[in-house]
Amino acid sequence: MKDGTYAVLVIDDEESIRRLLQKELANGMREIHVAADGTSALMQMRSHWFDVILMDLRLPDVHGLELLIQVRESTPQAEVIMITGHGDVDIAVEAMKMGAYDFIRKPFHLDRLDLLVEKAHQRARLAQENNRLRHGTESGQETVRFIGHSKVMSEMQFLLAKVAPARIPVLITGESGVGKEIVAKAIHQGSPLSVNRMVVKNCASLQKELARSELFGHLKGAFTGADASREGLLSFAHGSTLFLDEIGELPLEVQASLLRVLETGSFRRIGEKNERNVSIRFLFATNRRLQEEVEANRFNEAFFHRINAFNIHLPPLRERREDIPLLVDYFLGTLGPEHIRYQVVASAMDCMLRYNWPGNVRELRNVIERAIILAENGIISERCLPRDLLEPLDGSGETLTLESVEKRHILKLLEVYSGNRQKTAAVLGISRKTLYRKLSQYALL
Repeated sequence: MKDGTYAVLVIDDEESIRRLLQKELANGMREIHVAADGTSALMQMRSHWFDVILMDLRLPDVHGLELLIQVRESTPQAEVIMITGHGDVDIAVEAMKMGAYDFIRKPFHLDRLDLLVEKAHQRARLAQENNRLRHGTESGQETVRFIGHSKVMSEMQFLLAKVAPARIPVLITGESGVGKEIVAKAIHQGSPLSVNRMVVKNCASLQKELARSELFGHLKGAFTGADASREGLLSFAHGSTLFLDEIGELPLEVQASLLRVLETGSFRRIGEKNERNVSIRFLFATNRRLQEEVEANRFNEAFFHRINAFNIHLPPLRERREDIPLLVDYFLGTLGPEHIRYQVVASAMDCMLRYNWPGNVRELRNVIERAIILAENGIISERCLPRDLLEPLDGSGETLTLESVEKRHILKLLEVYSGNRQKTAAVLGISRKTLYRKLSQYALL
């Protein structure tokens, strides 16, 4: 379905009414589908997403109230308008108690019905939006900004511009704190789906036993504790982007189920027999080395290759130190009071340039927040910085070079891990080959 349009299903056994409503209700924003009975209507609901359903109370194969129960169970996102005869008002009122949005009596005025359908659609969209917000949906639509002119940042922005308009899954990798969610927001904002909010979920926050239910939803009674039917994140993300952060934390058995969604575009809620079709752009992020997780049988290999169709790697801050002054200026301008113009003394900036930033951009942001509080007259000196940032100065007051800082850091890690170079390389975020090269460079072999 085109962006911005919505689908209406008309269920009525009178062909003349179906034809009339299909012709008169259709417009540039509405697609009208029809069904002559409850059975064919339910079949359409399995493969289409409907926002509004017009349902005759009297159908040849099922009573309208019975069908309403099935519709509310299988298609809870839709608002239902009952079509009634003159003597069915009491039953229509009962239908509203059971979850119908409203009812209209035959013969009906098309203008009133058109308005009623539009109001029902607005209510459906509002409910969906509220559900998205309750389930970790991206708040705010502010334009994402990338700070930095380093080569690696320029290359990353080039990749973003190319992949954003596509529908291909994207895997965003990098250490904790490098800004993976910001990249995901940028991809969403650059896509045709940006008219809808992006749904965000950190897989590390999913309880293992409830992860499948969170993603797929469930029917009432599907398992112990399922006291009511519930939609999952896949339903809330329909027509938009679903960003699953820390995908390496998703249980193996759920990975296999999600792989099928990626391949078929359909899913079932737990306890549900019929499949639903969804249109979702998937984005994933992780700070784990998923290839190693696959080799250790901790991550589904087929799922990995599917989500890794397009990879964007964010470098750690220590690999783009030339961007640090720009980031500092940006955080000072956005985090500090507007009436204060801050100035960072050269020695304080040197400390920030020498530091390895294991927490990356997130840590830098926290450091600047602290410095703003401690600054006097807008001057940020070394005394405004945490102790960790001052350690690169040796006891004699000699200023260390970047190379000497890195050398000392490697030596310290080798000591901590009893000379285990594999663990040292992993902590540094580099390959063993790169570590050996650095050890040779610093005459540490």
